[in-house]
Amino acid sequence: MKRIEAIVRPESLNGVKDALVGLGHAGLTVTEVKGHGIQKGITQQWRGQEYTIDLLPKVSVVAVVNDHEVKDATEAIVAAARTGRIGDGKIFVSPVEEVIRVRTGESGSEAL
Repeated sequence: MKRIEAIVRPESLNGVKDALVGLGHAGLTVTEVKGHGIQKGITQQWRGQEYTIDLLPKVSVVAVVNDHEVKDATEAIVAAARTGRIGDGKIFVSPVEEVIRVRTGESGSEAL
């Protein structure tokens, strides 16, 4: 099993969620986060003053999937979140050793 964490623009959330649910991944965790990548934020002007916003609002979407589903899930996230502009986000994939459903005690793929 793998844990997929996608950090995307807030306006991409519905598309990413719909893409994952469409693939059969109903279990998602969504968290509002702030951060920046290599662009280190944005500079704007307001009333003649220039100011920098270095922590931009993003959304973290986490899903745990079976190993053979990783490619389809990451491709669906990229297709839903890509705008072609700086700040579209990143996807991190990491191994998951065990999953246990608290309510039933099921473990492994059955717990997803």
